[in-house]
Amino acid sequence: MTRTKSTRTIFGRGSRAEVTRIGAILRTETVGGMLLVGAALIAIVWANSPWADAYFTMRDITFGTPELHLELTIGEWASDGLLAIFFFLTGLELKKEFVVGDLRSPATALVPVAAAFGGVAVPALFYVIVNIGSPESLQGWAIPTATDIAFAVAVLAILGSHLPSALRIFLLTLAVVDDLIAIAIIAIFYAEGFSVSPLLLTLVPLALYGVLAHVFPRFFGRQRWAVWVILLPVGVIAWAFLHASGVHATIAGVALGFVVPVRRTERHGGPESGPGLAEVLEHRLRPLSSGFAVPIFAFFAAGVAIGGPDGFATALTDPVMIGILAGLVFGKPIGITLTTWLLTRFTKARLDSSLAWVDVIGVGMLAGIGFTVSLLVAELSFETGSVHGDHAKIAIFTASVLAALLAAVVLRARNRHYRRLESAEGGEHGVPRDEQAT
Repeated sequence: MTRTKSTRTIFGRGSRAEVTRIGAILRTETVGGMLLVGAALIAIVWANSPWADAYFTMRDITFGTPELHLELTIGEWASDGLLAIFFFLTGLELKKEFVVGDLRSPATALVPVAAAFGGVAVPALFYVIVNIGSPESLQGWAIPTATDIAFAVAVLAILGSHLPSALRIFLLTLAVVDDLIAIAIIAIFYAEGFSVSPLLLTLVPLALYGVLAHVFPRFFGRQRWAVWVILLPVGVIAWAFLHASGVHATIAGVALGFVVPVRRTERHGGPESGPGLAEVLEHRLRPLSSGFAVPIFAFFAAGVAIGGPDGFATALTDPVMIGILAGLVFGKPIGITLTTWLLTRFTKARLDSSLAWVDVIGVGMLAGIGFTVSLLVAELSFETGSVHGDHAKIAIFTASVLAALLAAVVLRARNRHYRRLESAEGGEHGVPRDEQAT
């Protein structure tokens, strides 16, 4: 393709720093994705074993302080508490993308942001069309809108070792923006018993957290204990107030991530003296999130009694399951690919000449793996133990597996294609082999 000054290439290779950073995230999230899948499989097997009562009894054990609205089951502590760590890292990642990442340029951000919105709107539309006649079922309209970063990245790492870095960057960026949209949906549509006073009180520890992080970034960066002894208690207080307000408490994690400084100012040593506090905290907490918080959440959220072949057959007749399957397996790739194509059709954006539309379709299929956030939205949409809730979880598992298999068919073939090109050209578009590793 011949490019003119009026043409803007999309899915370019990205900056060298971005390629390196995305490679590091891929390596970390791959392990987390495998732990996530393992924890979910253990929960499913246990919940359908002769010892299933022990699993559900353990999940429903309640403890906490009723006066602070914190008398929760173990399952709720996992979804409301531990998952806040995951969302804190999501907040850090979002801020880094828009402050120092490739998304700081509106022209670069346009395509993945628009594609993410398309990948949310079309699955939701598919779900609504299937469930239009049932107000109760319609509560789950947001379930198929989410993409699981860890799960999708784990699959990509296995399938796409030779895929262009542009596709990997696109998937990560797409998933991050997708998470931002999911966060907004949870905050707006899934607030229960909204109370203004606790919400306003949340601003006090949130502001204190931001002031401490901005005034003493080098101190918290060098002294590991200070994060746990000073910042963590302040963050927990913000989380508790937000939980009491009726807004889902995981939003506190995102808000706390947003107030952490990304850049190092000259007063704090300058950018050449090391990474900013956001990168330091991400490096320290990502193993805790990927290796403990998210797998524990998946373990308590994924356990559902399928009831054998007959139970699965019954779930297949539920519009909730049909809508989720349609949304994740078909709506995600259609929404992402169609939105990207429309941008190339009606704007100056053009697909990079080294890529083909089948690559975009493959990434769109991979984005249909909805797990962590989809399970969270399913729990918020339906009562624990309800038929629709159980069927929604079965649908999420089934759709994620189908999306992964379909993506595998496409991306494995494309991976072989790019491996041949790499062998012929001596490297992937000039990117060193060590930066291609996932």
